[in-house]
Amino acid sequence: MQPPEADTLARGLDRLGLALDADQQARLLAYQALIAKWNRVYNLTAVRDPSEMLTHHLLDSLSVVGPLRRHAAGRPLRMLDVGSGAGLPGVVLAIAEPSWHITCVDTVGKKASFIQQVAAELGLRQLRSEHARVEAMPPAQADVITSRAFASLSDFTRLTGKHLTPGGIWMAMKGKAPTAEIAELPATLDVFHVEPLTVPDLDAERCLAWIRPKAAE
Repeated sequence: MQPPEADTLARGLDRLGLALDADQQARLLAYQALIAKWNRVYNLTAVRDPSEMLTHHLLDSLSVVGPLRRHAAGRPLRMLDVGSGAGLPGVVLAIAEPSWHITCVDTVGKKASFIQQVAAELGLRQLRSEHARVEAMPPAQADVITSRAFASLSDFTRLTGKHLTPGGIWMAMKGKAPTAEIAELPATLDVFHVEPLTVPDLDAERCLAWIRPKAAE
């Protein structure tokens, strides 16, 4: 018997224009169940209600899959998800795109351990987790560095810059358009697109800030 969230997830995917097969949808719901299970002991997220978790976590993270697919244009991506917490959006992206190699980074050991457990239980062989400060890690050579409510754009790019491969980009998930944060960025960076997002059943503003280093003149 399917959990009650299964129909809501399927409708959300349809509204996002995402085609995920039955196995991927089952893995997403299994991931949500693991968050709920571990939440009882480790307080991974403040969201407790399953329906709210589906919209605020799963569908919110799934809303960036389409934009990332357009950016990838069919090539496999190496991604770094910084301040990943319970694995958002990194775990969701790993389920949606098995060809993308994703490393989730968090300074909280129990959260990094949770992501390792999720990767093992759900068979996500291309998903890794690191318990570390991102600025202290050796260069990761990421094509895309992403974050969801991690830090200001200035801190996000400054702390992670050494991990960006030549030609790579940052993709920051934000609520309202971060106009003030963009103004604080150094002149060496180019915010080349602020992309509005619509998350099914979530009555809140969402956007992506796409950033890249400016080419040397």
